[in-house]
Amino acid sequence: MPPNAKPAAITPPAGVLLDIDGVICVGAHPIPGSVEAVRRLRERNIPVRFVTNTTRRPRRRILEDLRRLPLEIADSEIFTPARIACDLLAERGLAPLLIVHPDLGEDFSGLPQQGPTAVVVGDAGEAFSYQALNGAFRALAHGAEFFALANNRNFLDSDGDLSLDAGPFVAALEYASGKKPLVLGKPSPAFFKLAVESMGLDMEDVAMIGDDAESDVGGAMAAGLKGVLVRTGKYRPGQEDRLAAPPTSIEDDLSAAVAKLFG
Repeated sequence: MPPNAKPAAITPPAGVLLDIDGVICVGAHPIPGSVEAVRRLRERNIPVRFVTNTTRRPRRRILEDLRRLPLEIADSEIFTPARIACDLLAERGLAPLLIVHPDLGEDFSGLPQQGPTAVVVGDAGEAFSYQALNGAFRALAHGAEFFALANNRNFLDSDGDLSLDAGPFVAALEYASGKKPLVLGKPSPAFFKLAVESMGLDMEDVAMIGDDAESDVGGAMAAGLKGVLVRTGKYRPGQEDRLAAPPTSIEDDLSAAVAKLFG
């Protein structure tokens, strides 16, 4: 771009999908300007959905944590992979073999315990034991279906450094079993589509704002959305260079992203 050239204007989207961790907050702490940015979207009557691949906290906790920031959020505005998984398991009559964080168990209550099985893998943390992974491998080898709540490589941990997310363990089970998982969270096009349809909008009229170049931005753009990458949370310089197409915009944080999209 020439030195004095201005960045190309972006047509304001009709709706926005927001990642949570690393965009709105890090742990229990809001990122400066993020709460105000969400409120600006509300004031403009822009539909917002909160889409997260977090699988260490149940939906109830995610909602409580956001309200403590404080943000006014309805339960129906939050989209998690566990929510998608439960609907799919119930629809297909499958009993889940869960490799998930113990805290996430409550999101899967009420599902069948007998019958055909589906291995469901999330970010289990310390629960990623050999025994658990080998049990999942054996179930897959005997015909179980394979669902990955998410396939992220890493996440920003509470100590400020990156830690292994569910993706490496999903890849290990895929390698061992020869079965490809059905990925239910970002970057699955179906995940974005479900959130967008809940707003009554078309994919091309919605922007996804996230700190994960691959799952948030690349996945959203592949699904037909605008993709805005923010340099907070797990973002590391140069991650956008691995995408098939450059992000619609790259901004310092959520506040700057909202200002860029809506002025």
